[in-house]
This record gives sequence, structure tokens and C-alpha cells, in this order.
Amino acid sequence: MPAKPGAPLLIAVDGFSGAGKTTLATEIAAAMTRFGSVRLFHLEDVYPGWDGLESGMTYYREQILRPLAEGRSARWQAWDWDAGRYGDWQTTEPADVVVFEGVGSGHREARALLDTTVWVAGEETVRRRCALERDGGTYAPHWERWAAQERRWAADDDAASAADLTVRLVGPQGNAGAALAAVLSRLQPEPQHIPG
Repeated sequence: MPAKPGAPLLIAVDGFSGAGKTTLATEIAAAMTRFGSVRLFHLEDVYPGWDGLESGMTYYREQILRPLAEGRSARWQAWDWDAGRYGDWQTTEPADVVVFEGVGSGHREARALLDTTVWVAGEETVRRRCALERDGGTYAPHWERWAAQERRWAADDDAASAADLTVRLVGPQGNAGAALAAVLSRLQPEPQHIPG
């Protein structure tokens, strides 16, 4: 396991919208409970609206990731998507393992604080179909607006290439079971060799 002794293990599950990040992050979090306490944080809770990818990444890094990396509680405000403003203050307590899920969770400035970054890949047409099937009419009017922000970010920060592991969950080559197994094999603690 990459974390230093006594430090939390911080895992980012990144990728563009509709790739299957939430599914994988939830499964990773459930599997990691055997190693201690686990928290799962979704970046969509802090993106400030449909034009807020970049500012949401900064907010996540400073308000949530950095405190948790230091073993402190993270205090943050959830974005109220209906009202178009930040809402009540929330607290995320430290844990042995913290899984961060969302577009930009493994961005350049965040990577120095993370132990492992997983990129969930997928073709845009397949991702779009999956996202719209999941979120219905809520997302459809905003797909291109959000995708343009993803493309601008990726042009400046190749988080996909910088990831420790790339998996594919959706589309003809997708295999969620194999993807989870690959992630967990990377995160398993190495067996202790006892001389004798």
C-alpha cells in the first residue's frame, strides 16, 4: 500500500463524465474497509455549477484533499445545484483510506498529495450515452458545456497519462470486475517477509 505508516491512503478515481468513476470508486471504497476506516468523497458535491470544473478542482484540493492528507477534518460547503449557490457547511472526518471520485480529482496540483490515481477511460459517445441514461434530462442540456471544460483541462494537464493505472468500464472493451481487480492488486499491502 503506497501510504506512509500512520498516514491516510489517498486514492483518486478520475476520468471524464460518464466513464463509470462513481461505480468503481464505490466498489474500491467497499473493498478497502478491510484495511480500516474509509471515506468516499464525490467532487460533484463541490463543483460550483455547470461552469465550475476548474474552480471546483481548486476548492476540492484546498478544502477537502489537503486537510484529509494532513489527517485533519475537512470543512466544506456543498453546492446546491437547484439554488445555484453553496449551501450548508459539511465535515468529512479523516480516515485510514479516502477515495476521491470525480472529474479532476487527480489533477496536476492534487497529484502531489495523492498516493494513487486511477483514470477511468471511455469513448465519448459511449460515455455520453451512459451519462444521459443515468441522469436523464437534467444533464442533456449541459453535456457539451461540461465536456468543453473537460477538454480544456485535459489540453493543459494530461491527467490520463499521469495516472498510476488506467481502466475501462463502459463500452465493448469495458470490464468492471477486471478493472476493480487491477486497482485492488495495486493497492494491496505487500506481504511482510520475515527472515528465518
